[in-house]
Amino acid sequence: MLTRRIPSSGESLPVIGLGTYKGFDVGSGIKERAALGDVLSNLFSLGGSVLDSSPMYGRAEGVAGDLLAAQHAHEKAFVATKVWTEGRNAGIDQMNRSMKLLRCEQIDLMQIHNLLDWRTHLATLRAWKEQGRIRYLGVTHYSSSVYGEMEKIMRAEPLDFVQLNYSLEDREAEERLLPLAAERSMAVLVNLPFGQGRLLRTLRGKPVPPWMKEAGCETWSQVLLNFTLANKAVTCVIPGTGNPEHMAENCRAGDAPLLDESQLRNLVALYK
Repeated sequence: MLTRRIPSSGESLPVIGLGTYKGFDVGSGIKERAALGDVLSNLFSLGGSVLDSSPMYGRAEGVAGDLLAAQHAHEKAFVATKVWTEGRNAGIDQMNRSMKLLRCEQIDLMQIHNLLDWRTHLATLRAWKEQGRIRYLGVTHYSSSVYGEMEKIMRAEPLDFVQLNYSLEDREAEERLLPLAAERSMAVLVNLPFGQGRLLRTLRGKPVPPWMKEAGCETWSQVLLNFTLANKAVTCVIPGTGNPEHMAENCRAGDAPLLDESQLRNLVALYK
């Protein structure tokens, strides 16, 4: 799988990861979790490592932590989660709980979810990074309506990562945030590359064009992921899934050659 550098350290990350929203919010039953163990196995065996979660995602952190422990796979994973509350002490308590649920003594990436009380939490994250409790810090948001505030934070604060939505149907990040991330040496995690499934539903039933298959994309999910990765400011895309076959399909998008400018124009025109 293709890898890209985290600018603040030079460490390489595989370009396809896994989001745990909805898919990993399940109970403790063996049947409920069996497929998710296979999702993680496929992620790691096909070259991925990034596993992104949040306290907002219900039981996802605990499920991910249990499965990583069962597979003795913590060393294979780049574990990212978030703080999603108000107040310094509440944030510290929540992050400690996340570490316990994920069974991590150190979190690879801690992010401030949806910029909630970001000034307060950013001070804590800087201290935790100095102490070695986290390796990287960042901020996230899922809505382009907040990109103005996100841009101000990115210009004012030295961050390791930003997480934002970017897809064929939502390209606003191309205008300012992705170029700014490159300028400010920030890694970028992309969520919602399928537009919460809307893009796949729109394209379902339509054949993948021959010129996309020639580019190494056999399915629409691979086409959409390849579109996102064509922007060199993107470090890793983290589509969510609880389906092992979908995880394998997504990972194979990280092996395909990147689309060139002509192919990108054709793809945008096709979607319109």
